[in-house]
Amino acid sequence: MELSGPHVITLGTAGGPRWWKDQHGTPRFGIATAVVVNGTWYMVDCGQGAGRQANAAGLDMADLGGIFITHMHSDHTVDLPSLLLFGAFELKNSSRGPIPVVGPGDRGKLPPLSPRATSVPVPVAPHRPTPGVAGLVEGLLAAYATDCNDRIFDSLAKSPLDQFDPREIVLPAGTGFDPDTNVAPDMEPFEIFRDANVTVSAILVSHHPTAPAYAFRFDTDAGSVTISGDTAPCANMVRLATGTDLLLHEAINLDLLARQYSDAQMLQATMDHHRRAHTTAAEAGKIAYDAGARHLALHHLVPTYSPPEAWSEARSTYSGPLSIPDDLDVISFSRTSTSDSLSVSVAGNAAG
Repeated sequence: MELSGPHVITLGTAGGPRWWKDQHGTPRFGIATAVVVNGTWYMVDCGQGAGRQANAAGLDMADLGGIFITHMHSDHTVDLPSLLLFGAFELKNSSRGPIPVVGPGDRGKLPPLSPRATSVPVPVAPHRPTPGVAGLVEGLLAAYATDCNDRIFDSLAKSPLDQFDPREIVLPAGTGFDPDTNVAPDMEPFEIFRDANVTVSAILVSHHPTAPAYAFRFDTDAGSVTISGDTAPCANMVRLATGTDLLLHEAINLDLLARQYSDAQMLQATMDHHRRAHTTAAEAGKIAYDAGARHLALHHLVPTYSPPEAWSEARSTYSGPLSIPDDLDVISFSRTSTSDSLSVSVAGNAAG
């Protein structure tokens, strides 16, 4: 079964810098979502395996309209190199212009040191410790310069520098944003991208200490989808998702997550972060309810091996259609879809 209207493909549904499996031992790929509109697709986040999963879903690099990065954590960017390098090779016969890579700018300074720290760590790359999307793309291609130049000079391949266009999001003036003390000030969504198929809006969300961190909304003539990225519950998330046809929101199971740490200091510091920077299933349901979202789907599941009832807690706060998609599930965000045909899998099985 194939959806003809606007839809998402959940290329990967796992969050966090790990290789995850679900409760049955089946691997889940890292967080990545394809937004498909009129034959063009847009990648939101590039978690582990994103390029492989796009290929498995039958998505052609020549039809990629843009790559959108919600924030700079590795579980959202780790497969960007494969898109830049393998994708560039797949685009060798394409006459299209460069593909936008849209995402945060430089944080501007190192994050505050955890109050649980007993010493001051040495930062990685102290000359440029918090690059944004432009710095990330530049650094990746510099690291892979041998590969790139071999193919450019010997195989006459096009340079990834000519095939991808990093664009750092510029915040509107007067937001009051501060990466340490005010990561998600109350604000209105603002447009960051537009083409013939979609208008993409962004808003700051609360993923302290990672800042800036964004949620994105794709509006089309036929429907809208809002993707949270990583965030704690915040008013901006409700504001961006108001009236959306599909809300894809992260979800975390704090109780089960804590059991996987054996280092007491790391456990305490990591759980401090999770509590102030993520959203439980019930909280995600409340956001969907407050926003009047037509359909809620939970992804960026942490830990992925949580039992289904952990995610179904969203039903305690949201009574609309709820999906817990697997990798490569397809979910419509056409406003004309019925609740019985909102989602299918790429293989044609019901998503549940």
